[in-house]
This record gives sequence, C-alpha cells and structure tokens, in this order.
Amino acid sequence: MKKIQLLSLLLFILLLAACASGSGGGQGTASPTPIQVNGFGTAANHVHSMVVLPDANHTLVLATHYGIFRSQDLGKTWQETAGGPGQPMQGVMTYYLSYNLVNPQRLYVLTFYQTATVPQGSSLGLYTSGDGGKTWQLAIKDSSVSTSTIFFAQAGNQSPSQVYIYLRELGPRGLRVSMDNGQHFSQAGRPLPFGSLLGLLAVPGQPGHLFAYGDEGIASTTDGGAHWKVIGNIQSSIFEMTTPLPNGPIYAEGDAGVYASHDGGQTFTLVYTQHSYSSLTASPEQPSMLYGKLGLGVYRSSNGGKSWSPLPAIKGNLQVLVADPNNAGQVYLALSYPTQVYHFQASSNSWQSLTPPA
Repeated sequence: MKKIQLLSLLLFILLLAACASGSGGGQGTASPTPIQVNGFGTAANHVHSMVVLPDANHTLVLATHYGIFRSQDLGKTWQETAGGPGQPMQGVMTYYLSYNLVNPQRLYVLTFYQTATVPQGSSLGLYTSGDGGKTWQLAIKDSSVSTSTIFFAQAGNQSPSQVYIYLRELGPRGLRVSMDNGQHFSQAGRPLPFGSLLGLLAVPGQPGHLFAYGDEGIASTTDGGAHWKVIGNIQSSIFEMTTPLPNGPIYAEGDAGVYASHDGGQTFTLVYTQHSYSSLTASPEQPSMLYGKLGLGVYRSSNGGKSWSPLPAIKGNLQVLVADPNNAGQVYLALSYPTQVYHFQASSNSWQSLTPPA
C-alpha cells in the first residue's frame, strides 16, 4: 500500500518536473528556432487542463505548457490570452485550471517553471480571470503562501470569489481557502483526516459541500471544512472525482476502478473494476452518461459507469476529456505533442477537429 501511495503522490510532481526539464532550459549549443505546427504552437506544446464553461457560447479554455488559449465559438477560432509575448504568465507553464461554480466567468490557474528560470516580469503563483479567461491577473505568488509551490487550486462553490489551494508540505493542515479571489488565504476549517491530497471536488449548487481525495481515500464536508468525514468503504487511492449537477450522482476513479454514489456522497459503490479510467467526466444533461479515457482510446458509459463502450478511435496522445455541459452526446478531447482539440458528436458518431491552423 505504501508503494501505491508514494507512486500516486509523485505522479503530478514528476509531471511538472518532466515538463520543466524537457522544455528547453539550460545552456549549450543554440537550438534551431521551433517550428509552429498549428495555432497552439510547436509540436512540443501539451495540455495540462481544459474547461468548457456552461455559457451560451460553449466557451473553451485550454491551459497548456506554452500559454492559455480560449474559444467562444465552439472552437471555430482561438485566441491566446496568456503566456504569449507581452501577456501575463509569459514564459511560465499553466496548469490546474478551474472555474467558480457560483460565477463561471471567474477562473483560476496555477503556474510553474517552463524552463530553469522564471522570466523577468512573470511570477509563479495563482492567477485569476473575471471575464471567462479573456484577461488574467496575478492573485498571489507561491512564495507568499508556500515554502515550495501550490500543489493544486480549485474554485469554490460558496461565493463568487471563493477558491481553495492545497499546500502539500503542510499535509492535513494544507487546505487553504480565499474569499477574495486568491488575494488572502486562511486554513479551511479543521485539519483534514489525512494529507497527501490529489484533488478537491466542489459540488455544484451545494455551498460548502466538498470532497478531498488522494492516496488514503475520500473525505467529505458539508460545511466548508469545519467538520470532515472519511468515506469508510474506500480503501484504495482515488485519482479523480466528478459530479454533473447539484443532486446528481458522484463518481470517483482510482486503483480499484470506478465508484459511484447516489446518496450525496455518504456511501460509494464500486461499479466497475476492469479499468481505472482517467479524465472521468459526466454530463449535466444526462447524469448517468460518463466519459473516460485509457491510453489509446476514449470510452463512454450510459449507465453510470457499470459498463463501457469505445468511441471511434483517434490517434495521438490523449490528454483531457470534458463533457459538453449542454449536450450529453458530446465531449471535448485535448491531445498533446502537439496540442490539438477535438469535439465528438454522437449524432454523427465522429470526431471533429477544432485545432486552429498555423
């Protein structure tokens, strides 16, 4: 068990380290000028996070190693809104993108080293946008709250300006909350029942209802962290959780497979054990519709994760899946090396490329 815990804790750390070390830092013989392969940049660019906002425009926001990209017309056109020349976050990579459930126009993203050093004028820390990702501002530097870097950030569900961060070095006392868009943080209630968190799920429409998950399972709170309860029947690591709507099912995936809860997260049942799907995402329009991915394919479940069927094959390094908030038969997929975006439509049973030309 200890080996599994250590491995899952290190996965994200190793990802960031690999990104930083493999992105051209260091000195030596000058490298050729990278060639741009599409509108997302060079073949070295890759995706860390993606969100689809629940607005009329189906706004997509993509956090990549080399910039933040945004589309408000179903992926027909894209704009780089951060990370480019003269923009916020220039020269740093972006990861852990989320939007506030009370005000979906309020987004948060973290930054990390893109190369060995941070360019002058950029800072590592938490950035925020109040206009759906069009413009970005630094909320707080890593150095103001952490002895290393902020491990993850998650927008809240209690107010339009609430956001949580987790400081790994503080273990059970590492969950912090801000009520002013990340300018100031305090401990989020009482210490957690365990540390080594991998993520936090904020339940839509239920202020203060949160799930903290990681190597030791799942803990829940309904009062913003004043009291925590460990979910007793989950004994293995949990890597991801999702829920499509306020009173809908809650899903989790981890070492053992896929779990589902139909009582608000009080208990979870292991509904599928053959695989552990990543990028687990559910549709608000049809809560029993789930999408997940394995290394070489995307799969769909129409019965809450009990059984799965493959979607048409797509080539590339499959990275992030996000269900369409307004149509259960559609899902967005981001690929890496190079960054690409696709849209699946059940009506045509096909993938449509949303990748902008170079």
